[in-house]
Amino acid sequence: MTDTVTIRRALLSVSDKTGLVDLGKALAAKGVELVSTGGTAKALRDAGLDVKDISELTGFPEMMDGRVKTLHPKVHGGLLAVRDNAEHVASMNEHEIGAIDLVVVNLYPFVQTVAKGGTREEIIENIDIGGPSMVRSAAKNHDFVAIVTDPADYAIVAGGETTLAQRRKFAAKAYALTAAYDGAISQWFATVDQGETFPETIAITGARVSELRYGENPHQAAALYVPHGAKEKGLAQAVQVQGKELSYNNYNDADAALELLAEFRDAEPTVVIVKHANPCGVATAATLVEAYEAAFKCDSVSAFGGIIAVNRPLDGPTAEAISGIFTEVVVAPDANDDAKAVFAKKKNLRLLLIGEIPDAKRGGLIAKPIAGGLLVQNRDNGAITLDDLKVVTQRQPSEQELQDALFAWTVAKHVKSNAIVYAKEGVTAGIGAGQMNRRDSSRIAAAKAAEAAETHGFAEARTKGSAVASDAFFPFADGLLAAVEAGATMVIQPGGSMRDDEVIKAADEAGLAMVFTGMRHFRH
Repeated sequence: MTDTVTIRRALLSVSDKTGLVDLGKALAAKGVELVSTGGTAKALRDAGLDVKDISELTGFPEMMDGRVKTLHPKVHGGLLAVRDNAEHVASMNEHEIGAIDLVVVNLYPFVQTVAKGGTREEIIENIDIGGPSMVRSAAKNHDFVAIVTDPADYAIVAGGETTLAQRRKFAAKAYALTAAYDGAISQWFATVDQGETFPETIAITGARVSELRYGENPHQAAALYVPHGAKEKGLAQAVQVQGKELSYNNYNDADAALELLAEFRDAEPTVVIVKHANPCGVATAATLVEAYEAAFKCDSVSAFGGIIAVNRPLDGPTAEAISGIFTEVVVAPDANDDAKAVFAKKKNLRLLLIGEIPDAKRGGLIAKPIAGGLLVQNRDNGAITLDDLKVVTQRQPSEQELQDALFAWTVAKHVKSNAIVYAKEGVTAGIGAGQMNRRDSSRIAAAKAAEAAETHGFAEARTKGSAVASDAFFPFADGLLAAVEAGATMVIQPGGSMRDDEVIKAADEAGLAMVFTGMRHFRH
């Protein structure tokens, strides 16, 4: 084995012809013999290059609509032969197998064919067999053979020779490609073709977008990946208009804000403020700036250094209001020039434009690593309407109370459990998150509302006359009684506790209206 290998023969067979001709010309200028197949050979010949057909190399014609062309000992022998092994060299001489020093391959567009809605027959035909076989053979024998699968790497081999370090890097990249390719095929067969939600084997692969400054803490490393074949777009595809590099926590918190905002994609102007992946203020109003001011006043202490997401293109007045305090990230579908000019004065603020807000009802799977395993579940895309609500108290809720209840319920879905959310007239009044019991969440939310009233000069806490949502049932009446103390008049909760009758009785005695949803929204 030598470190530097001079390329004397190259086999080129690509689906994506980007950069092919330029590479072919560069190699030919170095005296490299070009061997190729089908459309790749034609493209090279049309550029005036001398190309040997693969059939000349193997002695067999391409057959079966091109399914069989490179699956031959004279191809794979030329790729797999260990050049400093005497027995291998003898076999090559005996069977007239010539060495191949470079393979340039990219694979049939399987993922793209699925994405564009191809028929089952078209999808199956776009499963590459010969390509991955050559990739794997060349990558295995990287001591002597360079395998290039990415047009971005063409310039490295255009000079006619490769180093061992380059070939090792190419090999690693090649196996990552075939792993992702086979993973996409296996998942299509399992989930689409066979209709399995949780196949026996799950393949999760992705492409690195960037390495981040650090993870949740400075001693942790982190990176951002995009799953191969991902259809939906979100933060990973956002355009960052300004601000320093996003951190792991920025992405995590901004995603929490975007997921909640998605619930209000088609609503009136809505602003979501998130801190440490929990909403601390949500409001819907006639304008974005009014919505921001209302959401901010829910918990102005927590809003400092938070993440803000809006469901309308950002305007100048809203940007001015947001700029009143330190904000880490603002996520918006778009922003006008006035808003951009305002934020340009805040050099550390990151402005992310996402274009289209995701659909809260979209499907898909989410995964969470645990020690020794991986938990996988469907996304929580459950939603309820007025028709799904069951009134369980003597007092019937008013129309306004029902609207407040649905608003509070929607927000509570995105609050870490145990979750309690008070809301009134399209504005969160108080949010209690992540407590070990529901009573404490009720009390914390009420305390935040009382503090907000004192801070902003409200006549009374906005929990007075509000609706309160609980992400899961009240196991005891104490959590509900805490809401009564805060002034709530309406309760929305899943129901289903062994003590439902006790809780309903407490609601009746307090004169509350209460509805059951029959659906819970734990979020851990």
